Amino acid sequence: MSEVNNHLFETIDRQNSHLPAQTRRQLVKVTGAALGSMGLLGYATSDAFAKVKTADANSVENLAAVAATAEVLATIVNTVGPEKLGGKLDPVTARNIRAAAQQEKNHYELLTSSAVGGKAVTKTIYVPDEVFASEANLLTTLVVGDQVFINAYLLATTVFARQGTLSGSKFARYTAEIMATEAVHRALALQSLGRLGNDRTYAKFGQREMAPGLPTTGTPGFYRIMDAVAVLESAGFGFGKPGSKPGVAYQYDEVSARTPKDPDVNTISIS
Repeated sequence: MSEVNNHLFETIDRQNSHLPAQTRRQLVKVTGAALGSMGLLGYATSDAFAKVKTADANSVENLAAVAATAEVLATIVNTVGPEKLGGKLDPVTARNIRAAAQQEKNHYELLTSSAVGGKAVTKTIYVPDEVFASEANLLTTLVVGDQVFINAYLLATTVFARQGTLSGSKFARYTAEIMATEAVHRALALQSLGRLGNDRTYAKFGQREMAPGLPTTGTPGFYRIMDAVAVLESAGFGFGKPGSKPGVAYQYDEVSARTPKDPDVNTISIS
């Protein structure tokens, strides 16, 4: 439950402190049900992820929603980054990032297709100004962000595999295939920073981040999908609302319309 909702319910409880505890609990319960039935819990928080936060932590719906929204963010950052930085990126790095934008857009389209049924909670992303301030900032953001995506898709693979069904195994393969591409993105960004790109024996899941010099160095991975959102929000990104750092709102539909296509990108459909 969100902090705003908690505050609201605590206020109800405090203002009715003269009533028996059982009565106060009933008032809170009735208020929550009324707000939920009117769809006001999400509005009260201005939180695009309000419904995800109040549902089962790692449900299929939550995994698909967070993944689709993350791909909205990734498409925007990888498309706008080379536009903003222009000649500051070397040609190989610029081409790799543009190709990543194409791939993230493809991932979004798969996740929101009828085959998967995911739906992004918002297609408006506030990107911190600092992300596009320098080549190093952009590449570091990609390293951190792609690791978040790797962790999220490994989590999704685990959840889907545990279902023990044909659809579960199919979705587990989908997320494993996407995760492999995100790992390549991370490696290329590290390499463009002049560091060892091939630094993992295994893709990192719950282990601590051992790559030095990152904002997330030393922090563990996550086992709940909403923790992926928390990491991105802590970096200043805003989902449908301004983030914690100065930034600009980007609309997926507008940005993705100009996402480039590299003729050498292949395996663009999933079997």
